Amino acid sequence: MKKDILIPEVTDVFMAIVKEYNDDFKCDDWNAYIINHKEVALEMVLIVSKGDEATTQLKTSILRKKIEKLPAKSFAKVEYINPAVLRLNNIFEVTFFEGNKMFDKKFTFKKGTVKEGTLRMIPLLKKEGVLLK
Repeated sequence: MKKDILIPEVTDVFMAIVKEYNDDFKCDDWNAYIINHKEVALEMVLIVSKGDEATTQLKTSILRKKIEKLPAKSFAKVEYINPAVLRLNNIFEVTFFEGNKMFDKKFTFKKGTVKEGTLRMIPLLKKEGVLLK
């Protein structure tokens, strides 16, 4: 029965964690973004995120975010990332509809990969960060 279920591959949808200046608090913040690089809008985008480290058994609470519609070639801020959480694996499970099909993908930012030395310019955001495809 499982072999009969077709799970379509997710393309042109990315997650990024970027460092950006917060004018209100006059400091740099880490924020997670979802990026839709497709030519079509995504509907009913559901994002479940958590921080997890199996070896130390540290975990964060689970956060959920819903975006009704994410237009083509656009992005949306998902959440603020506390710098202390970057020492954990940060996992984002993304589910969305494109047309009549449901898509699902897990993005995992491994512990220690989001830091100053790994930042690269993310063209659509026009900000520096770490991008997962």
